[in-house]
Formats: sequence, structure tokens, C-alpha cells
Amino acid sequence: MTTAPITTVSTPHALRPVTPRPPAVARRAGFLRDVMSVAGRSLRQARRQPAEFLGPLFIPVFFFAVFVGSLEDLLGGNGVDDFRAFQLPVAIVVATTGLTRATALVNDITTGYFDRLLMAPVNRLALLLGLMLTDLMMVIGMSVPVLVLGFAVGVEFTTGVLGVLAFVGIAAAWALGYVGWLYAVALRTGNPTITSQAFLMFFPFVFLTTTIVPQEQMTGWLSAVADVNPLTYVFAALRSLVTDGWDGPTLLRAFVAIGVVAVLTHTMALRALRGRVSSGRV
Repeated sequence: MTTAPITTVSTPHALRPVTPRPPAVARRAGFLRDVMSVAGRSLRQARRQPAEFLGPLFIPVFFFAVFVGSLEDLLGGNGVDDFRAFQLPVAIVVATTGLTRATALVNDITTGYFDRLLMAPVNRLALLLGLMLTDLMMVIGMSVPVLVLGFAVGVEFTTGVLGVLAFVGIAAAWALGYVGWLYAVALRTGNPTITSQAFLMFFPFVFLTTTIVPQEQMTGWLSAVADVNPLTYVFAALRSLVTDGWDGPTLLRAFVAIGVVAVLTHTMALRALRGRVSSGRV
């Protein structure tokens, strides 16, 4: 018995040359998507840590209660017609300044997560702006209980609802202008202790200005320091919205002061970011 030979039939498909595929390369998602991704992650982290908001809220409420309780009768009518309205801007500035995710950035640096982000096709500027977008959301959220406190003690805005929105906007602009300093420290040092202590630089701004008395009642070196303190102009703008009405020159001076601070601190933050990206240090 014979077996028929087995023949192999070659098909055109089998003979077709195979072209190797190029290696997969991650594509950039776009600047806006990068910012929103960083902000979304940071905001989720902040929501899981509500205890971080207790300190920033307790301190301004404490100062407001102490200042009003001890000085209202002394200063009321002596250059300050409504001392509670006079102190409300102090409360919102203290509550919102330093409310930042800079400490979370330090944690990402120490754990190596920030270095992994640098290996991804993400816009480097978005790494900073995304965190600042979260800061803005937290500042707006922190403004609500401060305003409720003011309304509860009888403070009324002569500028109405638009004045309330402008009040929050100016406070938020100052907070975002100042926060560049904290990000600069975080990126330069990568040290959580130093970053937390950097906030203490804010207190000279608070107490060397018109926190307790109007500038007209300040004399000597304290009055001279208040002249160059940006918070002097921020407080003046906030107080004008509460008691005086819309004052264009006062508001303009506040925005100029905030702009000067923002340019200085954000330049420091961007240079620190550029230095950490170029060096690749942990």
C-alpha cells in the first residue's frame, strides 16, 4: 500500500513580508487636560484629609473673637466706626493665606512620585498650575465660613452681593499670589518641615500693617513699614467693599500690590521647578 505524498501549498498571505511595528510612544494629552488631571488628584487627596482645614479655620476665628472682644469698645468710634467690619478682612486673609497643597507636593517629592511624573509626557508647568487650581478651590471654600461668621455678628456689605463676590475674589487673588513662595520652598528643599515653617513668613505681613488700627493712627517706623506692606492695600480694598462702597483707586492699588507679590513669588516657584526638573534630584 502506497501513501500519497503530502504537498505544501504556499499562499500569498504566508509569503507576505511582516513589517515590524514601531514602539508605542505615549502621546501628550494636552496642557488643559494635564492641569485638570493634576488638580483632580490633588483635590481628591484634600477631600480625604478634612482635618487639614481645621487649623486654618480656627486661627482666624480665634483672632476675630479676641480682637473684637477686647478692642471693640476701645477703638469703636475712634477712627473705626464698625470694628467688626474692620476685622472681617483680617479674618478672611488669615484663613485663606497658606491654604495650599505645597506640603502634598513635598510628599510626592520624598516618595518619588514626582520623579515618575517627570518621566511621563506631562507638561511641566501643569504640575504646578494643577496644584494652584486646587488651592483656589480650597480658598473659595474656606471663604464661606468666614463670611457666615461676619454675617452672624451683624456685618453688612454696602456693595451688596457683587461686593461679597469681589471680597472673596480679592482675598483669593492675594492667597494665590502669596502661595508661590511656599511652592518655591517646597521645590527647592523637598523638606516638609521647612515648607511648613515657611508659612511663618506671613505673620510679619499681618502684624506690621493696619490689622488693628487704621493707618492714620499709626506713627513712626510702623507707619513707614505699613506704607510698603502689600497687605495694607489689600485690607483697604476689602474694607472699602464692606463699609465704603466701590472705590476704584483703592481697588486698583490692591491689585497692583497683589500683582507685585505674585510676580515675585511665582517667578521663584517657576525657577525652583525648572531647577528640580533639570537636576532630577529627589
